[in-house]
Amino acid sequence: MKTLLLLLGGCAVATAGYGQNNRLTDHNTIGWLVYVGDHKLAPKWTLHTEYQARRVHGLRVPQNQLMRLGLGHLLTARVKVSGGYTYFQTFRYGAYPTVAGRASPEQRLYQDVTLSDPLGRLTLSHRLRLEQRWLGTRDDHGEGAVGKWTYQNRIRYQLAGAWALQGPTLDDGEWYLNAYDELFIGFGPNVQNNIFNQNRLSGGVGYQFTKDAKVELNYLHQISQHAGPDRNSGRPVFEDNQGFWLNVAYSLDFTRKAAP
Repeated sequence: MKTLLLLLGGCAVATAGYGQNNRLTDHNTIGWLVYVGDHKLAPKWTLHTEYQARRVHGLRVPQNQLMRLGLGHLLTARVKVSGGYTYFQTFRYGAYPTVAGRASPEQRLYQDVTLSDPLGRLTLSHRLRLEQRWLGTRDDHGEGAVGKWTYQNRIRYQLAGAWALQGPTLDDGEWYLNAYDELFIGFGPNVQNNIFNQNRLSGGVGYQFTKDAKVELNYLHQISQHAGPDRNSGRPVFEDNQGFWLNVAYSLDFTRKAAP
């Protein structure tokens, strides 16, 4: 694991530095509205549901839309594996948009493993995710049906932490601090210069109503490299986006028996 992370970090640093003096930087103010639910189907099985509405410029302009459905399995008290399907759309936004007209679709399969480490007030989690991505493109004007699907691979590593503020452990009706950093690396065919895909850094405050219901409001900083150069200048484009991330987590337990 340590070797893998060193390789990922080295690729990110090397690729992010590529053409640094020549690149274009696109600054956007972002707001991400997220719902997540891990619904208990059996003692060790969960159904994952997720929706994200990502917007820019004071929530006035759409950036992305994400819908995710998956299954999770608890191997031990600390280790969880999961996998599923994601539908993703990118809209036209920013100074150097990657979409000419209608929203550009993307379909993904994903597999991940999450390791949780409770350390007193602090709970750390490590997540390693693999994604198989099919990126759809329309005609030169961005209109019409999708005419081509381009396949790419991506690996993601996320380190996240939560710190209980009102006691030695996080319990119902309590506040907590949370933070995470996630690195995205593309690999395999069709990636070209987009090896470093993006990095997200976030931190903020959360409130746990119950173990199945939480809300979090975070600062979010996203650095993202466009898959291709700017159409007019041929220079690489990096987005430097900052704003907020509002996450609502609510899970149902379908294993509970209804009262007689």
